[in-house]
Amino acid sequence: MTTSPASKQVSRRLHGPRDPGDAWVYSDTGQRYWGRFGAAGLVAVDPQRGILLQHRAEWSHHGGTWGIPGGALHEGELPTVGALREAAEEAGVPAEAMTPLFTSVLELGFWRYTTLVARVVHPFEPVIADAESLELRWVPIDEVDDLPLHHGFAAAWPELRSALAVRPVVIVDAANVVGSVPDGWWRDRAGAAERLLAKVHAFALAGARAAVSSVPTAASGSTSGAPSQTSRSATGVGVPAADLGLTGDRWFPEFAVVVEGAARDARCPGASASATNVGVSVVRAEGSGDDAIVDEARRRLAMGESVTVATSDRELGERAAAVGASVRGVGWLRDLVGYGARR
Repeated sequence: MTTSPASKQVSRRLHGPRDPGDAWVYSDTGQRYWGRFGAAGLVAVDPQRGILLQHRAEWSHHGGTWGIPGGALHEGELPTVGALREAAEEAGVPAEAMTPLFTSVLELGFWRYTTLVARVVHPFEPVIADAESLELRWVPIDEVDDLPLHHGFAAAWPELRSALAVRPVVIVDAANVVGSVPDGWWRDRAGAAERLLAKVHAFALAGARAAVSSVPTAASGSTSGAPSQTSRSATGVGVPAADLGLTGDRWFPEFAVVVEGAARDARCPGASASATNVGVSVVRAEGSGDDAIVDEARRRLAMGESVTVATSDRELGERAAAVGASVRGVGWLRDLVGYGARR
């Protein structure tokens, strides 16, 4: 595997200083891939208009085809951040208008491409912001296959399209999670539940921010062409797809935290009423917490959502599985959000 800088043809058409990541990476068989530190792109999904596609300029790599805004990552850059940076540079996509859904990764060992799929929460009109686009267009999902697609996007699209219909939610058995940490929770059950809610909210918020916020560039000095160790670990936002039984790499699910009894009035810090704007809701059990969890799982499944219940209660786990939910132990949830971790 070797690297080389961008061609003179490309540099004549693009303006501004060239980033060290703007280079071709070559496989042992001579195939080339853009981005010394890997590359990333954005699938922006508008519920009303479809997905945002870019008609690539004829002079560009695979010119004349349709694909998604994207490009080479900067050294140490989060792939999710790089995808949105490239989308802003090429199509004027405002990061604050997006909320992340999931990521998908093509891993070749010496090179990696990360696709960020994000939902449009504030409608916007794309703007051609550089010379790489002939046209930007919102394309209905059913019409994407009618276009001459970039071969990489064409290969990824069937799985991406299937995943667009998936809506994951993690239902948290708050009493079981809180009770697994010997921190004196029995003296203040509402306070303990609020500490858990704060951790869940912080985890969800961190995932959302990681996908839309700029981060410092790592100064590792690596010029080998392989993705840096920083960029490898930086993909670890969100929940691993395998943990939820889903395809892709990482997901940004909704969390529904069920509270009961003395903890029923617990509030999620920074949130109003029962919901937050980062996908965390509080379900207040009228009676049995276990019954409320099973009812919530059944309701969510009926709406077509993919449900995972976080509990280590064997009987509750069996009830949740019986209605069609997946079950993870509270240790998984604690490790995921950092609840009960040593300070």
